[in-house]
Amino acid sequence: MFVRIVKMSFAEDNIATFLANFDTVKHKIRAFEGCQLLELYQDKHNSNVFFTYSYWNTEDDLERYRHSELFKGVWAKTKPLFNAKPEAWSVDKLAILN
Repeated sequence: MFVRIVKMSFAEDNIATFLANFDTVKHKIRAFEGCQLLELYQDKHNSNVFFTYSYWNTEDDLERYRHSELFKGVWAKTKPLFNAKPEAWSVDKLAILN
């Protein structure tokens, strides 16, 4: 399993639009084959900065999602809302303590 972290920054007047769109697609993303978890975070000090964390079984699962019609639709609605270039990292989970 590995984790995909995406940092996104939005113009203040686009935050509500982003959140509304995320709310409509979050269950579809989570239900995509290979996705084990989807989380959305908002920075405590910069309210226009958000992070998604998604857990995937394999990199191939993430790549299938990134080339899917679902992702293309999500990206088409999200990309115009950015006020900075998004950043993304794919990381391996090495340890977890509960």
